[in-house]
Amino acid sequence: MKVRIIFLSLLTTIAFSANVNAQKANAPKANLPIGVFDSGTGGLTVLEAMLRLDAFNNSTGLPGADGKPDFSSEFFEYLADQANMPYGNYAAEKKTDLLKEHIFKNMQFLLEANKAKQSTKMIVLACNTATAYALSDIKAKFKAENIQVPVIGVIDAGSKAALVYQAQAGAGTIGVFATAGTVASEGYPRTLQAMAKEKGLPMLSVVSQGGAGLAESIDRDWSYFVDTITKARKEYKGPSMKNSLYSIDTTLLSAYKFDKTNNKLLCEYDDKGSCLDMQLNDPANYVRFHLVTLLEKMLQQDIKTPMNTLILGCTHYPYMRDTIAKVLNELYDYKKDNKYRYRNCITKHVELIDPSVETAKEAYLALRSNQLTNNEAVQQNRFFITTPNTALSETQLQPDGWFTYGYKYGRVAGEKKDYVNFVPFDHKNISDASYERFKLVLPNAYGEIAKTLK
Repeated sequence: MKVRIIFLSLLTTIAFSANVNAQKANAPKANLPIGVFDSGTGGLTVLEAMLRLDAFNNSTGLPGADGKPDFSSEFFEYLADQANMPYGNYAAEKKTDLLKEHIFKNMQFLLEANKAKQSTKMIVLACNTATAYALSDIKAKFKAENIQVPVIGVIDAGSKAALVYQAQAGAGTIGVFATAGTVASEGYPRTLQAMAKEKGLPMLSVVSQGGAGLAESIDRDWSYFVDTITKARKEYKGPSMKNSLYSIDTTLLSAYKFDKTNNKLLCEYDDKGSCLDMQLNDPANYVRFHLVTLLEKMLQQDIKTPMNTLILGCTHYPYMRDTIAKVLNELYDYKKDNKYRYRNCITKHVELIDPSVETAKEAYLALRSNQLTNNEAVQQNRFFITTPNTALSETQLQPDGWFTYGYKYGRVAGEKKDYVNFVPFDHKNISDASYERFKLVLPNAYGEIAKTLK
């Protein structure tokens, strides 16, 4: 109860604007945009799923494709809280109260009406960590203040999809591959077990792995990935031989099978040329480290049921879906001392669960049930990102222009400071390499973003 009391006290310090209060008396208008929020650009995978979804008849709202995207009459406002990400580290730094404050400020932004944007009629919390730590509190606050805006999270959707696959393929261990913060919250195991109990199923076998550094490297966080460096550095925060929480085990190098080309794996050398420490400098190498670590955990815990399902419990991880599938196949066939090391841990095929599609379906159903389907002209989608507020004299920045790790997690909740600015996507706050990834993996979302770029 102590944590709950502290958070409720915190909520009293976050005042929603008069524009938000104006929404309380009446339900939001159907011609407003849908807000989609994530800690970074990972939530674009959810937006892509919404833009592509054709699971319902648009005339009746009943299940069944009709050849027309289900959200074709809607438009969106996307927010990436890039300045404050990664969200997964706040729990480890014992700053979940600060995390929740960030989330509520982002909710306020999506609910406000100003010259730059319109208020939203529904919010999709396209972030697993934000869903785990704040969804229930957001819903409670909206209900208490009569803010009639439906809020959809991703954890329920991912859990439902995992159980559907289990029902088809047979019971197996369900893996949860998520940020360290989402794993620490126990959000997925609790939800999975509760759903299984509701269905009259026995206790599930669930194993989780916190993917420290993966989402950060995908979003090019300087503390975890810099594509221009050529040697190890002291500022690095990811897995390494010296990291006590995420330690690279040199006896498993043949299992990790790290890519060493183009400075994707960096070493700290001694005078004799021996590697004293290793640092990952590529998203695929983060995938390799964490999947091996997950399977090693299963061996250590003597989990007998092979993993046949892996929930991608961070919206950034679908960007690496092909890599994850490839590495799992390699590990299924991996031999150590002439024996298959992981054959008892995983099935030949491991189903990768991307919660984004199920989240999109849930959002559509909420749209219909709340009578919020837009019947007016579709307006241009908008994309916003948070950047450091350099007007604050205390702000500390890295060489890449974003908050230092120490400043980011050293702030204290309740200080009522505007740490960030909310600005549109452009070519400065998001790299060209990221846009190329969007174009390749998320063609529909990229197409909408491209319309807004100058």
